[in-house]
Amino acid sequence: MFLNTVEIITKKRDGYSLSKEEIEFLIQGYVKGEIPDYQMAAWAMAVFFQGLTPAETAALTLSMANSGERLDFNSLGFVLDKHSTGGVGDTTTLIVLPLVALAGGKIAKLSGRGLGHTGGTVDKLEAIPGFKTELTEEEIFWQVENLGLAIAGQTKNLVPADKLLYALRDVTATVDSLPLIAASIMSKKIAGGAQGIVLDVKVGRGAFMKDLESAQKLAELMVDLGRQVGLKVTAVISDMEVPLSRAQGNSLEVLEAVNVLQGKGSRRLRELSLVLAGEMLALDNKKAHLANSLDNGLAYEMFDKLVTIQGGNLQKLKVKALYKKQLLAEKSGYFSVADALKIGEIVRDLGAGRKVKGAKVDPDVGIYFTRDLGDRINQGEVLATIYANNEAALVEAMAKLGGAVKIGPVPYNRPVVLDIIRSGAKL
Repeated sequence: MFLNTVEIITKKRDGYSLSKEEIEFLIQGYVKGEIPDYQMAAWAMAVFFQGLTPAETAALTLSMANSGERLDFNSLGFVLDKHSTGGVGDTTTLIVLPLVALAGGKIAKLSGRGLGHTGGTVDKLEAIPGFKTELTEEEIFWQVENLGLAIAGQTKNLVPADKLLYALRDVTATVDSLPLIAASIMSKKIAGGAQGIVLDVKVGRGAFMKDLESAQKLAELMVDLGRQVGLKVTAVISDMEVPLSRAQGNSLEVLEAVNVLQGKGSRRLRELSLVLAGEMLALDNKKAHLANSLDNGLAYEMFDKLVTIQGGNLQKLKVKALYKKQLLAEKSGYFSVADALKIGEIVRDLGAGRKVKGAKVDPDVGIYFTRDLGDRINQGEVLATIYANNEAALVEAMAKLGGAVKIGPVPYNRPVVLDIIRSGAKL
């Protein structure tokens, strides 16, 4: 059958459904360079306005997943993965994966870098002196088989269609499309080779999805996509109105993850980590006393083993920022507001994040709150410390941070877990 790119674009523009063959033609042609950016941009805009049916979304997801390498862990048994849609102060991966591996689960986690106000797991791990995030396929297999856990950056040949299409969507105002978001996330998860996946879908000021209804629709779509291709998928919808933990910034966040792994640290980070770990184990029909593994230090020992195997040294991880300044509570009350978006932007501008892809990040800058959201604090007590390597950036961060937090008469009390969707059903 002869296929024509212009006719496919026209068909979608006019609201008609595309066949599996038409979608594969577009994706393969784009990856091969046979279809130019301007035609794919026109198609993406047509999808933005007309949407995709579940069948179209599934076809797009599989076409993207098959556009490059695919890992296959079947010989290792049931392998798990985890994905977050991006947030502020979110280091659950560093806590959840050791917990699951300690309980007998096997995890192969391919992670990305941060962009904008959201952090990336690879950037955080690279704050650990010596930690190696670039692993070969053989190294990943060996670690999953022998340790039960590997965390690495995404390989260059994994889902090239997504790399190309996302970059195009980013500059053509077509990022905000639920089927395109779902296909982007799930194509990478499918190509990553895991049979069970837990998705952490963030919602709120600091997240990509701003309202609960949109987050639920995205979660349901991704869970359904997983079911269609034979994967077990659970989506946890979690709060990102406020930062997840006390720490924001790469070295600070790793150190806070260590605190939680040792039974201390941020309450909300601990709570969400335990939920995510429990859902991952449930996909593998396993149970464990996860909280005990944090409180007795065994989860920390597992994380330390991971770091050591991948060349890192946790004992050498220090925050080496040149400047520090404390923010004091202006009045007594409860720590009631911390605007995740504003705080993420402040930390990014300090140098912990990127405004453009490929920019270097500073591992030592960031913000650390001395209180959890909801805690009581007295006037004049230290609420937060800003870490900076540039004095002008420090002054600017201090001025902005005061407007991003509030002490009020009642504590912040929005739950960290807002919904859990398993096999397409809200529970």
